[in-house]
Amino acid sequence: MSFSSDIIEWYNKHHRHLPWRETDNPYYIWISEIILQQTRVVQAISYYHDLITHFPSVEDMAQASEESILQLWQGLGYYSRARNLHATAREIAHKHHGTFPASYHDLLALKGVGPYTAAAIASFAFNLPHPVIDGNVMRVLSRYIGISDPINSSKGKKLIHDALSALFDNNNPANFNQAIMELGALICKPTSPDCDYCPVRSECFARNHGCVDILPVKSKKKPARNRYLHYWVIENQGNYLLHRRTANDIWKNLHEFLLIESPVPLTEFDILNANPIHPDIVLSKPDFVHHQIHQLTHQTLYVQFYHLHTMHFEPKNDFFWVKEYELKNYSMPILLRRFTDKYLI
Repeated sequence: MSFSSDIIEWYNKHHRHLPWRETDNPYYIWISEIILQQTRVVQAISYYHDLITHFPSVEDMAQASEESILQLWQGLGYYSRARNLHATAREIAHKHHGTFPASYHDLLALKGVGPYTAAAIASFAFNLPHPVIDGNVMRVLSRYIGISDPINSSKGKKLIHDALSALFDNNNPANFNQAIMELGALICKPTSPDCDYCPVRSECFARNHGCVDILPVKSKKKPARNRYLHYWVIENQGNYLLHRRTANDIWKNLHEFLLIESPVPLTEFDILNANPIHPDIVLSKPDFVHHQIHQLTHQTLYVQFYHLHTMHFEPKNDFFWVKEYELKNYSMPILLRRFTDKYLI
């Protein structure tokens, strides 16, 4: 038997039953792939169901507001994915008349769709012979072939691509892609792989040469940088001061309280004497200060919330008052949503 037939036979017996595997609808597959770009499968399922329930077709998503999509996306992070979903749905609705592109190159031209996602949609929805390469695939191949170059280097990526091309099943691309990714997720795991249950263990270089724990090799990542965020949660008779972020960053178009950010830690005295609203605005001493640490992929956020009171004033610079019970209707970064859910709403 071949590598392809071995892993597909294993996949048919042992794969997880996931909702996006039960359809060949390219719209549903696209949504699942965008969610899964930076999200664990167990967390992705509920978001997938919410999105296809609220927006059962690409036209429904195209006609929706960006805010409604961002609200459903809260907690997944990397919010550019949600903004790209909305922009791409509109592009498909207008440019392609609501019909999802059926070729790899047309898929690749869509906003937020890279080579992996284009190959996944092309193979899973249209059974086209395009191999997918994700972290699971790179790990399986580096161990099976014995690739000692860093898989995140140019040379390592080329070796992975060439190895996958040689093993790829052009006659059964959808099942092959699903099988090799599932093998990496369930058997050929990053640590403590279940080599004894691997369908291709007899030909695996790493297992036969005792280097399973060494492969794959990765170049070292840059250390995470620290950011210090100080939120002023300003209240006036049950109304809270809010604004929508416009900076081109991961939280673009999400809502937040007044923010003072610093590259180094600041004392409470420094923060409360900054008063970025207006020197004539009188603020109370904080009712409470809440501390939180939030870990992102390349950043560690040290967050402090200061709950303050003030007399009414007319907000400027895109700030506005929101009633406490309406805070839940505004999309926010997950660290702010957790704070409002626990302490305000």
